[in-house]
Amino acid sequence: MFFIPGILITICTFPGVIVHELAHQLFCRLLKVPVFKVVYFRFGNPAGYVQHEIVTNKWHQILISVCPFFVNTILGALIAFPAAIPIFKFNNGSPLDYLLIYLGVSIAMHAFPSTGDAKSILKTIKEAETPIWIKIVGYPIIGLIYIGSLGGFFWLDLLYGIAVAVGLPNLLVSIFS
Repeated sequence: MFFIPGILITICTFPGVIVHELAHQLFCRLLKVPVFKVVYFRFGNPAGYVQHEIVTNKWHQILISVCPFFVNTILGALIAFPAAIPIFKFNNGSPLDYLLIYLGVSIAMHAFPSTGDAKSILKTIKEAETPIWIKIVGYPIIGLIYIGSLGGFFWLDLLYGIAVAVGLPNLLVSIFS
């Protein structure tokens, strides 16, 4: 097995980073949380971030933190799906089809919330006035985020991106054709 620096993976999959940050920003806007600064992509760690006002609603903080999982997953699948039919059904994909698959994989690959997102949730649910139901929901989410982060060492994020952008459309094409 060989080592590829994370920054190279991030550069190659930058569309996913951009969509991840857009998802955070979108949910801030939907939940009326003021955004101070957005960096969609940069060469550094983190590769992107959204700075927003402190969220007083505990549930809103969790939603803002985990929304990239849903947005990136859905968008990655939708972008890759039109390319799935010519590539997987007819073995006749154009360069545009392969570009769509690349975009779908790179976007879905960045679906997992970051450990920074987990820390935001943890800070929120540790507060004394946090309702118990938020804690019951929040702690497992934090655990899943850290498992996903650890799984990144074993390319779990890439496998997820391929499953969403290649596996799911391929499965749907084979079911409905």
